Amino acid sequence: MDGANFHLKEEIRDYWSKRSETFDLAFGHRIAPGPEADAWQRPIRAALGSQPKRVLELACGTGEVTRLIHDLGHEVTALDFSEAMLAVARKKHAGKPRLRFLLADAEQTMEPDAAYDAIVCRHLVWTLTQPEETFKEWFRLLKPGGRLVIFDGDWAKPKPSGQIARLLISLIDRFIGTDQNYDGALGSRHSRIMEALPFGSGLRSEELTPLLSAAGFAAIQLQSHGPIARAQRKNANLRNKLRTLVYRRFILTCMRPWTPTYFPQRNPVDAVRPVLEPTSQPR
Repeated sequence: MDGANFHLKEEIRDYWSKRSETFDLAFGHRIAPGPEADAWQRPIRAALGSQPKRVLELACGTGEVTRLIHDLGHEVTALDFSEAMLAVARKKHAGKPRLRFLLADAEQTMEPDAAYDAIVCRHLVWTLTQPEETFKEWFRLLKPGGRLVIFDGDWAKPKPSGQIARLLISLIDRFIGTDQNYDGALGSRHSRIMEALPFGSGLRSEELTPLLSAAGFAAIQLQSHGPIARAQRKNANLRNKLRTLVYRRFILTCMRPWTPTYFPQRNPVDAVRPVLEPTSQPR
């Protein structure tokens, strides 16, 4: 990553292109039909409603979340800036109506103003190189009343309890061998990229609130990732069950106001309305 010709965005693109080869094999990336797919769809359905919408999915990768949005009856534009990822997604969804794939940068899409009813992204925000400008871009893309759904987490450091889970995973790896279907996120390369990112030291939901508010978003709601994690554990082996416990994950939803005066000026942190399960935290 050193040298005069290095550009972080190109390094990120190359990284994800390389990972396209094994992405669907790794636990937590492919979304299994049944309880897990239902758990991922639930917050999308709640945010978007039952009527068909025009939805932009950012960083669609191999098209796993694409399937969930499309199955809900929406018209989907699935965007990614890795041609290798899009090749996998196109093959997976060949011939489907109401679906187009777009090779573009999620931080500067070049799509028209107010073109979409909703934007959905999974595990994208932590990779943004210019988050403040990107959120303004996403605001621009939404129609008034349009919704933004973010699935993400703090991938830089485990939760306190997650450190125990990670230790147990390392013991399983030592005694029965490593998981051949787990790509390890190309460990050292992933770490080097994270060091250069604004959220490289960790992404927390409370950090996003003022940035989204400053971009114009309102009705910011924090939701628990717990139902998805529990669904992932249903049919997982012990090692993969433990993987769902390592990092703090969360869901954030917000909207572009119908009018510029939709909400009063106030502390952006006060604008968050948590929607959490009793006694639980996003994970």
